[in-house]
Amino acid sequence: MIIDHIGFGVSDYARAKAFYVDALAPLGITLVMELGPEQTDGKVWACGLGKGGQPEFWIGSDGKTTPPAHVAFVAETRAAVRAFYDAAVRAGGRDNGAPGLRPQYHPTYYGAFVFDPDGHNIEAVCHVAE
Repeated sequence: MIIDHIGFGVSDYARAKAFYVDALAPLGITLVMELGPEQTDGKVWACGLGKGGQPEFWIGSDGKTTPPAHVAFVAETRAAVRAFYDAAVRAGGRDNGAPGLRPQYHPTYYGAFVFDPDGHNIEAVCHVAE
């Protein structure tokens, strides 16, 4: 691991929180904590999602959505990549690359891409050959 955590702003906090909770569930990523305006320096709502009680991915209600971000989440299997993609689209994400091999990156790179409700490019990727 080289990054402890990452976060960015969203324009509609409730909508984005619901999207990420649903979209990341197939990857075993859950809502770990939520902070209210009285608890944050920017006086915004924020929540952290992760595994094992560690919030590694954060969103906040500050509304700063440009430039759009790209975040890739680890998937343990290709089936998890497909489940992420399906869940993300059901939750309101827009297709930005259906699940499949991306050999231009390396021979076993299997990923799927969606735009979240604010246009951030969200990916799930599995590097394991199956």
